[in-house]
Amino acid sequence: MSMGPLEFYMSPDVTLSDKLLEIFYVANGIVALYTAWKNLRDERNEHRVGSALFWGILGFLFIMGRWLPSALTGALVIVMVVPAVLKRVTPGTNDAPTEREMEGNFHAIGMKIFIPALCIGVFALAFALFTPVSSLVGIGVGVLAAALIMHLYSKKNTPTVFLNDARRMLDAVGPVSLLPILLAALGSVFTAAGVGEVISGIVSSVIPEGNMIVGIIVYGIGMAVFTMVMGNAFAAITVMTVGVGAPFVLALGADPVVVGSIALTCGYCGTLCTPMAANFNMVPVAILDMKDNNGVIKKQIPIALVMLAVQIVYMIALA
Repeated sequence: MSMGPLEFYMSPDVTLSDKLLEIFYVANGIVALYTAWKNLRDERNEHRVGSALFWGILGFLFIMGRWLPSALTGALVIVMVVPAVLKRVTPGTNDAPTEREMEGNFHAIGMKIFIPALCIGVFALAFALFTPVSSLVGIGVGVLAAALIMHLYSKKNTPTVFLNDARRMLDAVGPVSLLPILLAALGSVFTAAGVGEVISGIVSSVIPEGNMIVGIIVYGIGMAVFTMVMGNAFAAITVMTVGVGAPFVLALGADPVVVGSIALTCGYCGTLCTPMAANFNMVPVAILDMKDNNGVIKKQIPIALVMLAVQIVYMIALA
């Protein structure tokens, strides 16, 4: 029998990392619920009910997902995506800063604006290297540190301002913000379904037996292509390693540390070329209100192809 929320946070069997991570999930849920509430009250939002339903269910799942039955969670996800599929999730009205305000803030803060942004990466790296706590918790702590620094920059940066800006960001990105989470889950589903074994059977008729170089080339290209399909290199590597990496590269004596790390970078090359990698390629389009939905991808493809070739050569040389 699974433990309830109070038992979870009080249990000595649950690691501090898991407890802190759950707290940050709850914080994400609160932001989503706030977005739902603001949209529901926004009479100028033509699809305020659909928007509120989407963000409200998402917030509830972030907060209570660990303790809900799987069937109920799946049903809520289906209900949640209905307004998104019907295009009933639209941005509400918000108090976006004027160009004059943004220009004034730039002159007041200048390049120091990058310090809060760097906090997120610095804290994630520090937690990963120097503590037993998850780097995901480090990201959350980095966000809190960034908010504190922004408040020190200007007393106008209150929690309400952060909430409203978070709501404005979610509204701008829309349902696409959910794509990375769904794609990460899709990787686990593909692995459990045996897709890796199917790929292995197909590739075995193409790769000459015992030829590690050809195996590495197929593995690297496959990582990039499958990442384009999945939108997430972490989701792709489990499937591609089972299907290609393990039987055709690692089984021949290649260093698993070298192969695994470089295979991920091959996957990242595919990340640059796909709209499925929403957080990299579609979110900037939405935030910057670009006219070409694939404008970011078009600029990145030449660099991605060059880097993929470099990574494959690198893997052959070191593996």
